[in-house]
Amino acid sequence: MQYRERFYKKYASLMRGRHEPVAAAAADHHVAPYDGYLRGWLPGNPEAAILDVACGSGEFLRFFATRGYTRVEGVDISPEQIELARALHPQVHCANALDFLGATAGHYDLITARDVAEHLTKDEILVFFEICGKALRPGGRLIIQTPNGATPWSSAIWHGDFTHEHCFTAKTLGHVFALSGFKNYEAREMAPPVRGVRSSVRRLLWQWLRFSMIARNYIETGSAGGGIYTRVFLGSAVRPLASQPGAGD
Repeated sequence: MQYRERFYKKYASLMRGRHEPVAAAAADHHVAPYDGYLRGWLPGNPEAAILDVACGSGEFLRFFATRGYTRVEGVDISPEQIELARALHPQVHCANALDFLGATAGHYDLITARDVAEHLTKDEILVFFEICGKALRPGGRLIIQTPNGATPWSSAIWHGDFTHEHCFTAKTLGHVFALSGFKNYEAREMAPPVRGVRSSVRRLLWQWLRFSMIARNYIETGSAGGGIYTRVFLGSAVRPLASQPGAGD
């Protein structure tokens, strides 16, 4: 798939329009809503080993570091992205994520992959999830952020990046987690965060829009649907402890 090499080599400048590192204040503002989005999913131990796959410009690495986590790493295949990420966090690796994860069995307590899975083929997705499971310690967690195939805007998101290969719904993402041996799957919407008056209005309007989508789905099918309607959503599950059923799947 030669197009990947051509696109990822210039991914930051071509696809993101970024030529300079993200300022710390801008990075903090961008990732602040994840305190709510990830509630209950983050490790309680500040020394937990965390890997952000396809770390991009490094904003999520800074998110963890500023919240007291001391063992945070990132990996990205794009040299441009790595150069930008190093301005926010030094522990980054320029490598293919599958190769990198394959050499780190049982090492991590948390692996995050934002906007990654949709760039993989179906066969690669299964390999990626299985390798992530092996790279996690028992009880470790994998968090996936990906475009939502169930939203009315899914087509625009799907076609908004030439390197997209697949689109998930909360249901299909859960199937992949289960097939890969993970347990306790949960999917979450990423609704507009509340930061002030303007964002509060946006949140109220979003709630109205969400209700209208539920109503539309119910009118057509007699069902409220899967309950995840934001353009992008989060899914997470854990690697079972060795004593739990399915741990050896």
